[in-house]
Amino acid sequence: MKKPLLALGTLALALSATVSAETLRFATDASYPPFSKQGADGKMTGFDPDIAQALCAVMKAKCEIVPQDFDGIIPALQAKKFDAVIASMNITEERKKAVDFSDKYYNMASRLVAKQGTQVNAAWFKGKKIGVLRSSIQEKYARDTFAKQGAQLVSYGKAPESFMDLKAGRVDAAFVDAAVGDTDFIKTPNGKGFALVGPDYNEAKYFGVGSGIAVRKGDKALLARINGALKQIRADGSYDKIQKKYFSFDIYGK
Repeated sequence: MKKPLLALGTLALALSATVSAETLRFATDASYPPFSKQGADGKMTGFDPDIAQALCAVMKAKCEIVPQDFDGIIPALQAKKFDAVIASMNITEERKKAVDFSDKYYNMASRLVAKQGTQVNAAWFKGKKIGVLRSSIQEKYARDTFAKQGAQLVSYGKAPESFMDLKAGRVDAAFVDAAVGDTDFIKTPNGKGFALVGPDYNEAKYFGVGSGIAVRKGDKALLARINGALKQIRADGSYDKIQKKYFSFDIYGK
């Protein structure tokens, strides 16, 4: 009689090991500090990877962070190269046609980065070159607004490339998430003499209700788990601890 019980116990342990060994693969842009950055050792660091790790801890899964250029991140998700995307992706109606989104995990305005003292108005854009991240919501907004005011858009595969060209005078401004422009450029030696200029850009039609974690269309089970984990890290202080590591202000928004 003991042998069947032993067999059942062995099976239970095997099933438990299988569950505990689950790995969730989150993709993020490898060059978007302070949200994400890939070090020389290949390790991904930043707000987005830290949030992903915190979510995985709640979901009791091993977390793997996969670097992926932003302009190909949705097609790669659809091709099942990873399970979810945590890459400061704004939740918009257009993107919701291609992916399903979690609840927001932060909400931050976009800003122009240009030389200190730049006064931005509708007339300023005429003849100016504006750097944008390819396939980003900033690119779409700039195409529909800045370009119609006479600006020329220059698209980049990685946000830091636009800062390099701004420093070199090849573009007049870069249009990015405010925290990215501030942390990755203005507060660095290369950013001396530059500042966030003009107004906050957060029109819901373009910028949605904040940034969310994307999963493949119809993956309701994973989406429910992520939303549940987001609620828990907001409630237990884990989110605030990660946020304070990278920002001196609340980026979650109202």
